[in-house]
Amino acid sequence: MIRIVIAEDQRMLLGALASLLDLEEDMEVIGRANNGEDAVNLVREHQPDICIMDIEMPIKSGLDAAEEMKDQDVKIVILTTFARSGYFERALKAGVSGYLLKDSPIEELAQTIRSVMAGRRIYAAELVDEGYGEKNPLTEREKAVLELIAEGKNTKEISNELYITAGTVRNYVSVILDKLGVGNRIEAIKHFKEKGWFK
Repeated sequence: MIRIVIAEDQRMLLGALASLLDLEEDMEVIGRANNGEDAVNLVREHQPDICIMDIEMPIKSGLDAAEEMKDQDVKIVILTTFARSGYFERALKAGVSGYLLKDSPIEELAQTIRSVMAGRRIYAAELVDEGYGEKNPLTEREKAVLELIAEGKNTKEISNELYITAGTVRNYVSVILDKLGVGNRIEAIKHFKEKGWFK
């Protein structure tokens, strides 16, 4: 019997997924979580074979939880609405065994679970195309500047926080806009968010 924990913050979807997987003869849902933190705790407590997780959840995201569970003997399957290359990159680094989109049929999820249990890795085709198509073009330092901009910090605050001059911050900003092919800071943040590149 394949023992499963599901983490999903939409209660109706969580209930539906659990019910549908419980109908499979070789599967049993042994835990349900509404956020990443509860998922980590349930996995530690029940030691399931598989943990199916959404990404965007309260308290702790599915990707943060996956990174935290790297040392656990559990296979993780991400089930999300978002086909974002940044999310996929992080999921691969966290060692997830599967990454499916929520519009996949339930049969595909059940088959993925069985394949993952057999030692295979299953990733939605759209993600593989997207994931290998475009990498985050910013350096760590440029990313740090953009993250501070996204937090609402101005040039002076950023220069204080990163111990660089205001002129250097402005240089970073123009390089960021240029690399992302956008016209202003707002567009840069929006583009970066859409790609799932913010940690």
